Amino acid sequence: MTTASSTNQTALGDNPYLLLTPGPLSTSKTVKEAMLRDWCTWDKDYNELVQSIRSRLVELAGASTDEYTAVLMQGSGTFSVEAVISTVMPSEGKLLILTNGAYGNRIAEITRLYNIEATVLDFGEVVPVSSEAVDRILAEDKNITHVIFVHCETTTGMLNPIHEITSIAKRYGKTIMVDAMSSFGGIPLNIQELHIDYLISSANKCIQGVPGFGFILARTNSLQMCKGQARTVSLDLYSQWETMEKGGGKWRYTSPTHVVRAFDQALKELAEEGGVEARYARYKNNQQLLVSGMSRLGVEALLQPEVQSPFITAFQFPQSEHFSFEELYARIKQAGYVIYPGKISAADTFRIGNIGEVYPEDIENLLQVIADNRFW
Repeated sequence: MTTASSTNQTALGDNPYLLLTPGPLSTSKTVKEAMLRDWCTWDKDYNELVQSIRSRLVELAGASTDEYTAVLMQGSGTFSVEAVISTVMPSEGKLLILTNGAYGNRIAEITRLYNIEATVLDFGEVVPVSSEAVDRILAEDKNITHVIFVHCETTTGMLNPIHEITSIAKRYGKTIMVDAMSSFGGIPLNIQELHIDYLISSANKCIQGVPGFGFILARTNSLQMCKGQARTVSLDLYSQWETMEKGGGKWRYTSPTHVVRAFDQALKELAEEGGVEARYARYKNNQQLLVSGMSRLGVEALLQPEVQSPFITAFQFPQSEHFSFEELYARIKQAGYVIYPGKISAADTFRIGNIGEVYPEDIENLLQVIADNRFW
């Protein structure tokens, strides 16, 4: 298992800086090394590796391969989100979009471009999705067939109440789609218990792989009903799944072979760390150390602890005319750390992620760097 000391050496030795972002993120040296071998997309060994990854993803979600399947999709996580929406939504369907940030708004944009009927329930940027509001709208609008929302909205670091939302949507018999891009693999989730029909995530998030493909965990009998519904060729989720099933791990079009191999290594390292529960504990500890340390430096978190995710935290600008995010960014980057600018309109913020190969000593070192370079 990778240790904190080896992580620091990798991040600040082989690489110019440690990424404190919500993904892409800093990966282990062994994940990087996994990409040094070339793979043929038609080779049996490679296709068997793909099949192994698919089954392990289903197991990671606490589901049975008898009921759920995994589909890998080339491109960024948004490609997989679009693949689900453009394939799963029938022409006569209506989608309820629950949003409180940029990534929920992106779902709404995709839906508009495909002329899919939808209702957008927008909770702003700093308020979690309200289960009571979801209950009300589903009771009022009988035409809604599908519900989609973002589990962890990295615009702010908001963690939406997934258990409450899915329970209500299930009670009304809706098909449930969850963008778990920044949460899957980093927080315990049981897709069967949550009644989720489609869960979407990406290789370069909490499983700690590198960018290049996303994946969809789908209820098999629901996906089988989507044949012929796709509105695109390359993002046809059903055809991608059918090809992988019939071809024993074959992708329809050229697959990101090196990225797949790195992801296999990342899955092994997740298991070696102790699984999702252990990784969640590390991330949570990182985040709590970060928030308490930043508070001592006069920088407060935007969100209340009860709705804050353990993956990324939005911080409010200090109340000082001397503060400049660009100056802070430049100073800590020079010391070997990269953070994120803010992404909300309601307040001046910046964000710091703590997922990837990031350990408590990395957070403590960052806080010392900020303290040493404090100019507000």
